[in-house]
Amino acid sequence: PLVDLDMELKTGEFVRSEILAGVDTCHDLSDGGLAVGLAEMAMAGNIGCTIDLPADAAFVTPWLFGEDQARYVVALSADQCDAFVKRAQDKGITATVIGQTGGQDVVLGADKIAVSDLKSAHENWMPTYMSAAE
Repeated sequence: PLVDLDMELKTGEFVRSEILAGVDTCHDLSDGGLAVGLAEMAMAGNIGCTIDLPADAAFVTPWLFGEDQARYVVALSADQCDAFVKRAQDKGITATVIGQTGGQDVVLGADKIAVSDLKSAHENWMPTYMSAAE
């Protein structure tokens, strides 16, 4: 994707101000996109999430794995979401509620994986790889 440094700066400053104001769960999506960011957050917090995929199927893969600049995922309590979206919009930044946290699975549309399975795969890939026969 094209890099828009002005939007990157504006979004980064907004996210930083939100963190300074108390947002404590945030992940940039520049390395692996939304799916990887959600997986990393789920493993770190040991909590799952359910994400509503875009209706346009052709858009799902870039939406999940796009490494666009100025993309972040922020976890908030349900009562904070509307105000956060409004503050972002007031700054000219697009913010959308895409799902909710909870449970023991990461659910992306019809696909789901247990957080424990993600952690196991993440922690054991190197030993598994190194012990494989040539």
